[in-house]
Amino acid sequence: MAQTQNQPIFILAENTQRNKGRDAQRNNIMAAKLVAETVRTTLGPKGMDKMLVDSVGDIVVTNDGVTILEEMQIEHPAAKMIVEVAKTQEDEVGDGTTTAVILAGELLKNAEALLDMEVHPTVITKGYAMAAEKAMSILNKICEKISKDDVDLLKKIAATAMTGKGAESAKELLADLAVKAVKQVLENGSLDLEDIKLEKKVGGGIEDSELIQGIVLDKDRSHPGMPKTMKNAKIALLDVALEIKNTETDAKIQVSDPTQLQLFIDQEEKILKDMADKVIKLGANVLFTQKGIDDLVAHFLAKAGIYASKRIKKSDMEKLAKATGAKIISKLSDLSQEDLGKAGTVEEIKIGNEQMTYVKDCVNPKAVTILVKGGTEHVVDEIERAMKDALGDIAAALKIGKIVAGAGSTEMEISRQLRDYATKLSGREQLAVLAFADALEIIPRTLAENAGLDPIDVLTELKVEHDKGNKWAGVDANSSKIMDAWKSGVIEPLKTKTQAIKSATEVAELLLRIDDVIAASGLSKDRMPPGGMPDMSGMM
Repeated sequence: MAQTQNQPIFILAENTQRNKGRDAQRNNIMAAKLVAETVRTTLGPKGMDKMLVDSVGDIVVTNDGVTILEEMQIEHPAAKMIVEVAKTQEDEVGDGTTTAVILAGELLKNAEALLDMEVHPTVITKGYAMAAEKAMSILNKICEKISKDDVDLLKKIAATAMTGKGAESAKELLADLAVKAVKQVLENGSLDLEDIKLEKKVGGGIEDSELIQGIVLDKDRSHPGMPKTMKNAKIALLDVALEIKNTETDAKIQVSDPTQLQLFIDQEEKILKDMADKVIKLGANVLFTQKGIDDLVAHFLAKAGIYASKRIKKSDMEKLAKATGAKIISKLSDLSQEDLGKAGTVEEIKIGNEQMTYVKDCVNPKAVTILVKGGTEHVVDEIERAMKDALGDIAAALKIGKIVAGAGSTEMEISRQLRDYATKLSGREQLAVLAFADALEIIPRTLAENAGLDPIDVLTELKVEHDKGNKWAGVDANSSKIMDAWKSGVIEPLKTKTQAIKSATEVAELLLRIDDVIAASGLSKDRMPPGGMPDMSGMM
């Protein structure tokens, strides 16, 4: 009788790489920690910037967490999940992206120590979930309330968001502009940041940035004969082309007499003149359209002393409508005086090498423009990012109506109360809750390290102050002392903290539950190291 031999069974395609068990977990945790370490040095008022150079030599200089991670073009699958944390934070709040990423990395680092102690991943994830829930409860107890009338607090929120960024030298001015812009577009308690247009231009200094009570368009006049400035503007907004349309089907017209050709030309001119006359007779002296304007129409409008600009973006048209009170009309024959909007001044201004149209001095506009200026393109880009963070923080604070102090004080207070909570737990989840409390200390620790302070001394002093009941005791990056972050004006919206903790916890739980990573055979062999996971060098 022939002896049967055991044949290997292949269920995966050739060249498929696989990591299982602790190897898979270690690999994912290492990727997450590397991402966190990359952005960690950018946190706080003393955080450093990163210079990112792409394949064609374009440069981005920033310390904005989500911008850094997006520009890095990360490829590792676990690292990509950490980047998603930053993107979610950016979409939901607009600020706190670095905090969320650092916290996620530290949660996974502390979980690795528990895994080495043979604590099961599901126990760790359960403990983390319990800790996150308790952290939300603690945050809602220690937070303070804020309303749109608390202008001083709103300015402090904006200034805190810009601290440590390129805009810090003029943060008081920019914070004032941000608060004024938000208060202007706030309507019945609701706020849409889309109503605040950020326009950036190279030229002048940061201190030359200004708030325009209206809209700034990167467009010029349609005809050189049009007036450069129009006072007491009556504005018509059109979503219709002021030109002869081509026929939808091909057509041939045979002309047997030169007079017939002239009739066609005369008729075309009459149609175009009628278009211009419609606007002129209504008394409009400014015209903006999403579509084109024929040169002949522009000529007639210029003769009538009307300022006109064409091919305006749809988003800008909507902002113009909110700023001036005009209605966007899609059919020229429907245009009436009731549809016209008003502005104090419409003028063409040259900034640098570009002509721009200012629609300003609007009465109670519900859309405004913050014109950001700076010495170089990189400076202007970083100021724009800082302003977006500031506006996002103000909006988040007003939406929830609750704020907390920054400088690591909130994280230290949550950490302290979580330790008390952990002592009441009996199972192994207690270890995970304590690991979560330790992870939160990474924020004040990083703030201290980036400021050149001794993190051990700073954390020790912070714990003493928080044990005394000073819940807003935080890191003073300008000295080696502990400060009251609230009194020092370091204030952040509650949502920044809640979203960061939620996102960081969820991604940590997700990665800890993975015990098998299968890399498809589609990946090229030269990117597959002996350990079986994509090469981490592609991440940086």
